[in-house]
Amino acid sequence: MSAAAFCVSNFATTTAVSKSSSEATQRAISLYRLWQKSVPEIMKIHEINMPTSQVRAKIRENFEKNRYVEELPVRDILLARGHMEFQETINVWKQHNHIMSYFASEEAAPKATTFLEKFYEGRS
Repeated sequence: MSAAAFCVSNFATTTAVSKSSSEATQRAISLYRLWQKSVPEIMKIHEINMPTSQVRAKIRENFEKNRYVEELPVRDILLARGHMEFQETINVWKQHNHIMSYFASEEAAPKATTFLEKFYEGRS
C-alpha cells in the first residue's frame, strides 16, 4: 500500500473531551479566533463577493447561537462540528453554494403572511 492512502488532510483535529467548563470555553474561543483569522482566506478561496465584516458577523452569529449551552458533552459535540465545518471550508470540500446558504436568510425576500399577500403570490 502507498503512504498516500493514510495521509491526514489539512486542518484535521482529533475530538477531545473537555474536563471542565472553562476548558470548553477556551476551546470555543480558540475555534472562534481560528474562524475569524481565516475569513480573508475563505473569501478568496470561495470567491465570496460581500464585505468581510458581513462574513465575520455571520460567524459570530453562529457562535452566539450556542453561547449559553452548559452541558459539557453537548459543547464538545458543537466544538467537533465547528472544527469539521472549518476543515471542510478551508479544504474546499464545500462548494460556493454551500457557503452562500448561510447568507440565504438575509438575502431572501420577506414571506407573505396575510391571506391577500399569499393570494397575490398564488399560494392561497
